[in-house]
Amino acid sequence: MIVSRTPLRVSFFGGGTDYPEYFSRSRGAVLGMAINKYVYISCLCLASILDYRYRLSYSKVEMVSDVDEIQHPVVRNVINHFKVGEALDLSIMADLPARSGLGSSSSFTVGLLNLIATIQRRQITKLDLARQAVFVERELLKENVGVQDQYHAAFGGLNRFDFEGQRTRITPIQMTEPCHTALTSSLFLLYTGVTRFASKTLDEQMERTKSGAVDNDLSHLLALTDQAVDVLEGADEDRMMAHFGEMLHDGWETKKRLSSKVSNPEIDALYAAAREAGALGGKLCGAGSGGFLLMLVPPDRQKRFNETLKNAAIIPIGLDTAGSTILTG
Repeated sequence: MIVSRTPLRVSFFGGGTDYPEYFSRSRGAVLGMAINKYVYISCLCLASILDYRYRLSYSKVEMVSDVDEIQHPVVRNVINHFKVGEALDLSIMADLPARSGLGSSSSFTVGLLNLIATIQRRQITKLDLARQAVFVERELLKENVGVQDQYHAAFGGLNRFDFEGQRTRITPIQMTEPCHTALTSSLFLLYTGVTRFASKTLDEQMERTKSGAVDNDLSHLLALTDQAVDVLEGADEDRMMAHFGEMLHDGWETKKRLSSKVSNPEIDALYAAAREAGALGGKLCGAGSGGFLLMLVPPDRQKRFNETLKNAAIIPIGLDTAGSTILTG
């Protein structure tokens, strides 16, 4: 059995500038981190005596004899495009729900590509993993997705990604130990209880991006990305946390102007309650309309935060530094 483990991610700043529709004519950059919540894919190569060739287990179970009968679009397209000759049994598991704004679709694609490369005994770099995942999602599946999630999933860590034309530059954030600890011990996810397809949620935003209607807001999100790197790489953890929280709130207010589908009254109410309970700032993860809120809550405020929001699903998260890995093989 071969198992791939690929991290989910949270994006802090710059989301929306990582779409080719934007950075093909301007500079794009994002700041975010891979988190210690994962998508797992286990794989067995099947014997030829079985009466099916592919077995998939996820939210449903598929057993089919021909690759074109596979309903899961990522699996079907990857097996076809990379000419996988083996009969496969694939089981897919995840620490958190899919379609919740944490980049799970890209994490799955990266993890599957890593698994297939291992089966085919091909060496593959993290950069190639990310680029191939972008190709699968945008070119083969024709999905309305950005190109940051695939890099977070492949590389892991806390990084800034710059997108200019065909080039992507990866820059790890250099933090002092006190600042790093302060940040990673203060991040929480609040579940809104709603899942959605990011590609559908993004329709309005993509149209406004293509027309240039949100260029000013995207430029502001890009400026926040530049400023946030300087804040994180400062020396005073208290000052860093205060400024980072303010910037997260600023970024969230800006993100809501990108599309009417980003937020709704229920999400706004939960966000306001989290801020009232002690969070310094936060934002909705992913495209919007549901999923998880990411909130920054310093340790001295966490008791009140948990007590005030005791009826909400609160999940502490940490940093993944490995990116997509093969656990056994």
